Amino acid sequence: MPRNSPHDLPSTDGAPKRSRRKEARPGELLEAALDLFVEKGFAATRVDEVAARAGVSKGTLFLYFPSKEELFKAVVRENIAGRFAEWNTELEAFVGTTSEVLVYCYQVWWERIGATKASGITKLMFSEAQNFPEIAQFYQQEVILPGRALIRRILQRGMERGEFRAMDLDYGTYIVMAPMMFLMLWNNSMGPCSVPDENFSAEQYIRAQIDNILHGLCVRSAPGSSPT
Repeated sequence: MPRNSPHDLPSTDGAPKRSRRKEARPGELLEAALDLFVEKGFAATRVDEVAARAGVSKGTLFLYFPSKEELFKAVVRENIAGRFAEWNTELEAFVGTTSEVLVYCYQVWWERIGATKASGITKLMFSEAQNFPEIAQFYQQEVILPGRALIRRILQRGMERGEFRAMDLDYGTYIVMAPMMFLMLWNNSMGPCSVPDENFSAEQYIRAQIDNILHGLCVRSAPGSSPT
């Protein structure tokens, strides 16, 4: 920060701007890191680039995040992993059928992850996980396993309520996850390069996948039997 910076002056709310700037730095660093990780990948992103984009020195970045690996982990926690407690609470409080839960799950995921820059983290992991086993293991523990556990709870709820047919829950979770993963990969790879007249709609794709999945999951009356 320049010595003659206006940040040395007090703000109108009584807190020095320098103090407010310091408090904002972790969030600004995480935002800059997310941008660069998604744009360039993990290997190609340099910490000095992150610091420069956030408007701080590399030394300042290391005060908050001691390595690029720790910076990446913080980005994942901020944008994805830190949301699972909230989502589990929402599932506990949800009133409605399990089909409605699943529809809500897709909608929330799209609004909070799929349609945001954070969706690019999935493409990054697919591209670079094998070269960085430490962050791959971290992502597995912090994102994939909690995500599967949440979906498993939804499917189990449907089975216990007699709404969904019996299934192998370990593999049933992948059925639900697959459309989400495809859409994130598509939007961060081939999607931006698609021909203009293709008119691919993420929202319509999600609706079509929900319809297909629920037709496979929901209990159906046997032919010739009366509806209950």
